[in-house]
Amino acid sequence: MASSAHAYVRGSTVQFYQWLEKRGRRAVPQGPPVWICGDCHAGNLGPLADANGKIHVQIRDVDQTVIGNPNHDLIRLALSLCSAARGSDLPGVTTAHMLEEMVIGYRWALQGRKAKQTDRPECIKLVVRKSLSRTWKHLAKERLEDVKPRIPLGDRFWPLSKAEKAAIGTLFTREDVRKLVTAIKARRHQAEIEVLDAAYWMKGCSSLGRLRFAVLLGVSNGKSKEDEFCLIDVKEAHPSAAPRARHATIPRNNAVRVVQGAKHLSPALGDRMMAATLMGHSVVIRELMPQDLKLTIDSLSREEAVNSARYLAEVVGNAHARQMDRRTRREFSKSFMGAARGKLDAPHWLWSSVVELASAHEAGYLEHCREYALI
Repeated sequence: MASSAHAYVRGSTVQFYQWLEKRGRRAVPQGPPVWICGDCHAGNLGPLADANGKIHVQIRDVDQTVIGNPNHDLIRLALSLCSAARGSDLPGVTTAHMLEEMVIGYRWALQGRKAKQTDRPECIKLVVRKSLSRTWKHLAKERLEDVKPRIPLGDRFWPLSKAEKAAIGTLFTREDVRKLVTAIKARRHQAEIEVLDAAYWMKGCSSLGRLRFAVLLGVSNGKSKEDEFCLIDVKEAHPSAAPRARHATIPRNNAVRVVQGAKHLSPALGDRMMAATLMGHSVVIRELMPQDLKLTIDSLSREEAVNSARYLAEVVGNAHARQMDRRTRREFSKSFMGAARGKLDAPHWLWSSVVELASAHEAGYLEHCREYALI
């Protein structure tokens, strides 16, 4: 998080909602209650492969998902995009245009406009093309540093205790887990799976202090070599920092909540996930696919910044809109009418939220760097 102000924004979800609580709920209009990402920064969007291998650009991380206010996702996305623009040394005028284009893209989604591949900004097209060309070997070299069936211990992967090894071994003998793995990429339903290796996975801020394991499986399906191995992410689910809508019915089990939210927001991801219990902890199990990539927007031109803002807001809008009926989408869309009439302006609540948040996060980032330097 100390590497850049943009990295700090991505890792400071709790601070974002603390600011929101201090400002008061009335400062942000209440949208229709739907499943939201809860941590909708730009790095949590990107190409995803569905169970059949088809590529979609959707929300790729739903740990914070709840039934809540969709405007919270918009503010979080706007903050991360504006932070990226500042990191790219783009002027504040570009930020104003980005927020306007965000609103336009989001309204398009609410109106049922179908995004076309030609609408994608070039920087996103490049990531999608890269996603389409990736295979198991790319994933193995990136995550495991080798294509051999083992997980290299070191800075990122740590050895397991005997109890952890036993618990993981038992988990992957379950029939529902086997069916989850064999349902992907047209593997034979009768195929057997075998745990070849496993390790604790230290992966970013969200894994610290919680269970997170990388599990390397062998799949005996008699097909191509690329189908012989797969890498499974087993991650402990924790309570969401995002505020939930009043009277919303949300599963108390955090792993069930995450999977349910994923199925609503990102079907390509949700259909590849399941909730389970490991050593008394609620965990989410999903296979990592070579085609799953994170968008990197740390360096943007003015045109890329503006076009990316519109396109990514449309991706988020599609995730929200598929949960609303036509009347709800139409009524909600009216709250974003300013930019559609040609005004160089996003809704005032969105602009003022981003200005306040950018200021608060800049101060928080410098203090974070000071503490990191002292350590």
